[in-house]
Amino acid sequence: MKEYEDIIREKGLPEVGQCVRSRKHGTLWRVMEKREIWQNIESDPKSGESRMVPAIYLVYWRSRDGVPPGVGPMLGYLYTLYDNTFETNWEVAP
Repeated sequence: MKEYEDIIREKGLPEVGQCVRSRKHGTLWRVMEKREIWQNIESDPKSGESRMVPAIYLVYWRSRDGVPPGVGPMLGYLYTLYDNTFETNWEVAP
């Protein structure tokens, strides 16, 4: 869907297999999984109906020498067009 492609392009999200660096800790993490999902947001203020927006869910694995992929710490985060958490916390590693 176009909405998901927009999130990936506008947020500069990495592809599965690419590595990212934590801006806070400087550690390397590899993207192991990418899913297109729907994220609940605040209810419509006028009607009170619940709303959902498209989101990309990325699963990261802490990349370390001598440790097989998928073994050890893993993290998962949701990204939408309405947040800046990827840009704030991660940078795509060269």
